[in-house]
Amino acid sequence: MTWAIPAAVQWRPVLLLAWLLWLSGCAVQPQTALMHDPALPSRTLLTDVPFHAQDDYQCGPAALAMLLNQRGIEITPEQLTERVWLPERRGSLQLEMVAAAREQGLLVYPLAPRAESLLLELQAGNPVLVMQNLGFNWWPQWHYAVAIGYDLPRQQIILHSGLEAERREPLRLFLRSWQRADNWARVLMPPEQLPANAEALPWLRAASDLELSGQPAAARSAYQRAIEQWPEQPAGWFGAANSAWQLGLQQAAIEAYLEALRQFPDLQQARHNLIAAFTAMGCPQQANLASQPDAVNLLQHIDLQACHTPYQPLLP
Repeated sequence: MTWAIPAAVQWRPVLLLAWLLWLSGCAVQPQTALMHDPALPSRTLLTDVPFHAQDDYQCGPAALAMLLNQRGIEITPEQLTERVWLPERRGSLQLEMVAAAREQGLLVYPLAPRAESLLLELQAGNPVLVMQNLGFNWWPQWHYAVAIGYDLPRQQIILHSGLEAERREPLRLFLRSWQRADNWARVLMPPEQLPANAEALPWLRAASDLELSGQPAAARSAYQRAIEQWPEQPAGWFGAANSAWQLGLQQAAIEAYLEALRQFPDLQQARHNLIAAFTAMGCPQQANLASQPDAVNLLQHIDLQACHTPYQPLLP
């Protein structure tokens, strides 16, 4: 989420992303052993994930196409190759894979490095993009696969991988190769739908990344979903207001900034942007009222038409 302010007011933006990084500074340690949760079904297989065979060095485009297709986005591995495949590296970087998914309006949510996190997503119907190191730490062979199921009695995970659909791989071997790739796993979510493992700060960071990727409408949906799930988190309210402004929804943005202040009176970032929004719209009287401690009460009835000027985007 950009903590930028509307144009025409030269303030330096406060970076929400840095704040969220600080709040979420406690890393979760990777897990090497699978602990079976009795609440989980013993077997799950997602049958709605299309399979695309992965050519040499091009597992990235194929894996990403499978996930996008499952979300209803019609795209082929060939169409994604130019976007995510780097010939000089003979592969696809994680950064490129994630960016390509965001360009489709999907929120890319990182999973905690635990086997249970992966299984919970599969049980909820969310296929998981995983990275494996099929070689050694000192001689890595990176590989993308799509986890689509598991079979706990047989201790197997089920993958669309390489040239094989529904490949059954021993969980023990998979966990080792996954750990050698730093337990990297992502789910691609519609921005209005939470994953099974949803936590506030990772979701808000992912929404911020979506907004920074030029997807304000999708980001706004993600922030609104965060407000519903975690109303105690000010970043959701502030992000919803900023993304509304970026979409040119001035009335909605003003109301959202006021609601953010109503919920969190000390949220100075919302006050600053509210003042900046009124200033950019040519509303000096309202901007002055917004600077007052009781701005929420003073601005209960806003006549934006009386001082309306054309929409101005946020600063980059």
